[in-house]
Amino acid sequence: MEEQSAYTLIDRQSGELAFKIFSFENNHHFDHLQRHNYYSIILMVEGETLLNVDFGNYPLIAPSILCLSPYQPYLLGASPYISGMALNFHPDFFCTYKHQHEVASEGVLFHNIYEPPFFAAENTEPLVALLRQMQKEIQQEELAQHELLVSYLKVFLIYILRIKVAQSPIVYQKKLENTKTTILQNLTDSIEKYYREKHSASEYAQLLNISANALAKLVKGHFGKTLTDLIAQRIMTEAKRELYLTSKSVKEIAYQLGYKDEYYFSRFFKKQAGIPPNLYRTTVGFAKQEML
Repeated sequence: MEEQSAYTLIDRQSGELAFKIFSFENNHHFDHLQRHNYYSIILMVEGETLLNVDFGNYPLIAPSILCLSPYQPYLLGASPYISGMALNFHPDFFCTYKHQHEVASEGVLFHNIYEPPFFAAENTEPLVALLRQMQKEIQQEELAQHELLVSYLKVFLIYILRIKVAQSPIVYQKKLENTKTTILQNLTDSIEKYYREKHSASEYAQLLNISANALAKLVKGHFGKTLTDLIAQRIMTEAKRELYLTSKSVKEIAYQLGYKDEYYFSRFFKKQAGIPPNLYRTTVGFAKQEML
């Protein structure tokens, strides 16, 4: 795949990146820690590398698709050769939550903390063709450019959503018709939305208008974990990100995650991670580099 310059749109009001497509033939774009305020989809057409995302390492072998949510930290390890295309779009350009009824990407492609954010893609040609079409549209600057690019983006998301669903039909097929699956999806969406303020299983049961016992059985049967475990997992993911990537104090992070008592939060963190937050930071975090 030939190396090309980036095709980029900038939001004129905010100055933020709105939409971008580029090709790559090495890991130069991704060899340092990434944590952006936009969605990223990486279509790896050739090669293999090691993906580091959310404190886990995974072999990434082409052809594959990597879907990353805003502020999700990741990097790709050194590799002799990888090639493909990347697509970035800001939530202000296309809001996945707003269009969830059209393209059910939330909880499947994005903000899915229960599965690694990548999957295999046998045939990448239609995806590359769609990205090329979007590149042409960016260059043309014609009337209703935003609307047409959003249309192309919806088609692209639907295409990769179908690829993922086909690989896990038991979990995803007929999702909207399956009451249990719908409840579970609503639950994961709710945890993503409210984990900073709602920490108890009973709060989510009330939010979903289902009995606590029924929800507990459903969650345990599907995830093999308790609802409390799922909530704690989401809180810990964010806590580790903040400790790893920022110099915020433990007190600030605790308050940000809905804990008024710093010491209660520290006990919670130690119970989940096995070490207190300050020790976690000095062991694996980058914050000390920020303070130099």
